[in-house]
Amino acid sequence: MQNTRVFFSEEQDRLRHEILTMATLVEENLGKALTALRNSDAELAREVKAADAEINGRQLKIEDAAAVLIATQQPVAADLRELVTILKLTANLERVGDHAVHLARTVIKLSGKASFRAMEHLEKMAETGQEMIRAAIAAFLDKDAEAARRTAALDDVIDGEHKSLIKAGLLMMKKHPELLKKALRIIQTSSDLERMGDHITNICEAIVYMTESKHEELNE
Repeated sequence: MQNTRVFFSEEQDRLRHEILTMATLVEENLGKALTALRNSDAELAREVKAADAEINGRQLKIEDAAAVLIATQQPVAADLRELVTILKLTANLERVGDHAVHLARTVIKLSGKASFRAMEHLEKMAETGQEMIRAAIAAFLDKDAEAARRTAALDDVIDGEHKSLIKAGLLMMKKHPELLKKALRIIQTSSDLERMGDHITNICEAIVYMTESKHEELNE
């Protein structure tokens, strides 16, 4: 029985390390997309798209390992909540990674075209997303529900930037109808980043569930 417990504990530690690695990759990829946006760097944006495959592969690896532990070790209470949380984390991190790719695609699409001031809103949204990822994973590893709540509150920053960008985009379309396609593309990208914040908030909600055994909607 003791050996079984040691094995389970070691596997939990390994999964936590894998989550940290996956989250770091997602944050780095989002950072690359942000740099590509600032510098109108289509080549760097293509690297973001290529790196997403590794993130997807890590998601499957982590989920398979967690499923095996649930099936073979029959964990209860706190251990089971952590494994369920890990499954939620990987799914939401993968979606955040997808939104980084969406941002990279916009950079490629708009590469070589004149900059638009609303891009600053996209930059702030991506920056805040990076901050939220780092803080959320720290909250997970520390089993800190209050830190998770504080992290989720940062989604208000992303929502505010999204609203400001939509206003700027609509004004741009009104004043410059010839830039309609560009404005629509930027607004769609802003919507993607707004959803990115929602996925990180989902991660924070899962951490609260893991640590306090209750479902709580954050940042409604």
